[in-house]
Amino acid sequence: VQLQASGGGLVQTGGSLRLSCVLSGASLDYYAIGWFRQAPGKEREGVSGISSHGSNTYYSESVKGRFAISGDSAKNTVYLQMNSLKPEDTAVYFCAVDYRPGATVAPGALPLGNFRHWGQGTLVTVSS
Repeated sequence: VQLQASGGGLVQTGGSLRLSCVLSGASLDYYAIGWFRQAPGKEREGVSGISSHGSNTYYSESVKGRFAISGDSAKNTVYLQMNSLKPEDTAVYFCAVDYRPGATVAPGALPLGNFRHWGQGTLVTVSS
């Protein structure tokens, strides 16, 4: 299983970016995908997640209402649309797959320990 994250870049405060996570070796029809981020000097934190078939989603409080996660099963790709970006969104963003087939994403949490096969990450920088 491999994941390839892309779409990061430099954007001004208030701008938008769309991240992509391409999954290979497994199907979005069976696995949940999570987006995490890690800022310099900080721990990795869960940002958003989507269950297989898009049945459930999770958003951290810090991004709720600004970010939207979606999946395209035909392309085996999960997207993270990020709007109204803030400097505190600056981080390396990673996607990962929940190792439990058929697991759903809980609305209240995205446990780091459930996720495997981390991609290389994509850097998002939001300038003030």
